[in-house]
Amino acid sequence: QLQLVESGGGLVQPGGSLRLSCAASGFTLDYYSIGWFRQAPGKEREGVSCISSSGGTTHYADSVKGRFTISRDNAKNTVYLQMNSLKPEDTAVYYCARRAHRYCSPYEPGYDYWGRGTQVTVSS
Repeated sequence: QLQLVESGGGLVQPGGSLRLSCAASGFTLDYYSIGWFRQAPGKEREGVSCISSSGGTTHYADSVKGRFTISRDNAKNTVYLQMNSLKPEDTAVYYCARRAHRYCSPYEPGYDYWGRGTQVTVSS
């Protein structure tokens, strides 16, 4: 069964860190680029970061540059999003999605399968 499962979300204080994981099953992650997206309450979903199938190319939204790092371990069929210096405005449900292209895109078109999301709340 094809699945993308996000984990690692939770409640963290401003300035704290979390590492999100996106674990794939039912297919081999090697041939897909992966994107992380987030949706805050009352807002549209937005692209956060993405990584090419090889891991050699990454992209970050301006709002997270220098704070978030995306990586992948194809042997573990997992993509990670390390989030540091978290801010209250990072509060959202975070989703990972796959794209059948070696290069990723910061925009939703082209992503054909999505996980169910993990909640990240940044609050004191």
